[in-house]
Amino acid sequence: MTRFVIFPLRYPAFSPVLSAILTIALWCGLGWGSDRAWAEEPATAPPELKMLLENIETEANRQNLEALMRFYAPDFQNTDGLNHDTLKRGLRHFWEQYYSLNYRTTLQDWERDGNAIIATTVTEIEGVKRFPDRDVILRSTITSQQRIENDMIVAQEILAERNQLTSGEAPPTVTLNIPQQVTTGREFSLDAIVEEPLGSELLIGGAIVQPVNTNAYFEPTPVSIQFLTSGGIFKIGQAPTSPEDSWVSTILMRRDGITSITQRMRVVD
Repeated sequence: MTRFVIFPLRYPAFSPVLSAILTIALWCGLGWGSDRAWAEEPATAPPELKMLLENIETEANRQNLEALMRFYAPDFQNTDGLNHDTLKRGLRHFWEQYYSLNYRTTLQDWERDGNAIIATTVTEIEGVKRFPDRDVILRSTITSQQRIENDMIVAQEILAERNQLTSGEAPPTVTLNIPQQVTTGREFSLDAIVEEPLGSELLIGGAIVQPVNTNAYFEPTPVSIQFLTSGGIFKIGQAPTSPEDSWVSTILMRRDGITSITQRMRVVD
């Protein structure tokens, strides 16, 4: 069995620092006692919310870190454990590694909660990481909620995320099937399926499940890989015994390319 260090998908975050760091424009308010049944359509969003989203997306695409961080409250917190300082550090590290980054944010819904605004967004991120012998292509989609007070983000929660890295002339097309949410301690299926016929071509790969926490944003994740006898990875996993989000990561490699995918799985009581 070979040891292979996958690129840290959280550096949007993932990871991008893919999840919240890739998420600079990703946002997130939380449930904070608010009734989402009363959420409003994007077309009815107030001008200040539209302007804030536009400004954050603009500064993210410019990679203007100081300007971007002015949209985050000094006491900003996110449920993955990031604060204002660690978010800034993660973004700087992420932007040093990737070039040609493009952020696109779409507002899904919004509502008022007293003097605050809670907004749900979907952000898509694309970028390229250059190595001497290859490029690595990043594609990330993150759904999140945000709480905004006084035109600044004060808190965030990632609701769903999918981060993909590909490299090579013909990276395999992979579909990763996992539950978006699972109960503590319960078994779940993990299927990472290569869509193309392999014929006699060799396929190697591996998978790992890890808790979402601040340390995982800043450290590459080692994963064991092995030769696969079928067209993908098919495993039964077990959810943690305590409620916490997990990252489920897979990597699949063949002669002409590599595909690595990380998806978030929510673990609840």
